[in-house]
Amino acid sequence: MTDIKAALRAQHIETPSWAYGNSGTRFKVFAQKGVPRDPYEKLADAAQVHAYTGIAPTVALHIPWDKVDDYADLARHARELGVGIGAINSNVFQDDDYMLGSVTNPSARVRRKATDHLLECVDIMDATGSDTLKLWFSDGINYPGQDDIRARQDRLAESLAEVYDRLGEGQRFLLEYKLFEPAFYATDVPDWGTAYAHCVKLGPKAQVVVDTGHHAPGTNIEFIVAFLLREGKLGGFDFNSRFYADDDLMVGAADPFQLFRIMFEVVRGGGLDPEAGVAFMLDQCHNIEPKIPGQIRSVMNVQEATAKALLVDREALAAAQSEGDVLGANAVFMDAYNTDVRPLLAELREESGLAPDPMTAYAKSGYFEKIAAERVGGNQAGWGA
Repeated sequence: MTDIKAALRAQHIETPSWAYGNSGTRFKVFAQKGVPRDPYEKLADAAQVHAYTGIAPTVALHIPWDKVDDYADLARHARELGVGIGAINSNVFQDDDYMLGSVTNPSARVRRKATDHLLECVDIMDATGSDTLKLWFSDGINYPGQDDIRARQDRLAESLAEVYDRLGEGQRFLLEYKLFEPAFYATDVPDWGTAYAHCVKLGPKAQVVVDTGHHAPGTNIEFIVAFLLREGKLGGFDFNSRFYADDDLMVGAADPFQLFRIMFEVVRGGGLDPEAGVAFMLDQCHNIEPKIPGQIRSVMNVQEATAKALLVDREALAAAQSEGDVLGANAVFMDAYNTDVRPLLAELREESGLAPDPMTAYAKSGYFEKIAAERVGGNQAGWGA
């Protein structure tokens, strides 16, 4: 149990700045009270999540949504709040120029514009102390014959190589993939295999990020995790939940057993070890639920799944597997999943000087009432801002 507690204390889950802003669907973005009006206020809200969970010490930024004049000052502000700047997320999907793609666009001018933005994000990494650039491309085509599929892969490879060469010592980029949307016929980075192939060709500073909402129904995500860990190419996660497509719901909400299975492969593959370099990030949009409690709950869900994964009796499991004991192996696995780890985590938090129940402690803190009263006027941050 001592080893399990040590692993849980060392866990680090990154929250996304955009989760603290207003969000919704393509039909409506719902405004809430107390929503941040700038990146500085987003960091203040993220600091609350870390204060009550103890395991969310970094915040991912999204450029240009979190654009400021002085990134070094933003990083200083984060440190004063007790958090740090995490991954820098690029945005090459919200400009009219990108209607036919960004780095794979048939226009050389548009490709140059997109690549320059990615290089700007590396500059921001330098200024903030971030070591990770996250790349997601909405690039793709809607109709057969619309563009040359192979040529688009060539253009993608060319841009990725230029960004890769710009990375400094100790920096890396994570290449994300997505099955579909907004491209409906052929997405340029549609699956882990495509992302993996590009990263292998580039070298050790390029790794794959697994967004748990970016797969076809029934996809065995834990297999992907196990494979990428085995190859040293799992750079991180974007944790969320899906019922239908890229729903971006709270992680563990749709299928907590899947989250447990994923975290077991992480534990089994050494992905919790600091030297593995796996970034555990949330990528969620809280459309109807309060922002800060939504993030706290998500962090707790990952923490609970991790605790259960750590409780799997690996020796008993290996013995049953080697003996071909199908039901015995499954029973070992399910015993861990069915264990209530909430008392363990409450005890762990109390030992760390935290309240045993982060949700209740935050609700009683008065922070929401404070920001609801103070954050009046100005422009609330939201999807796309």
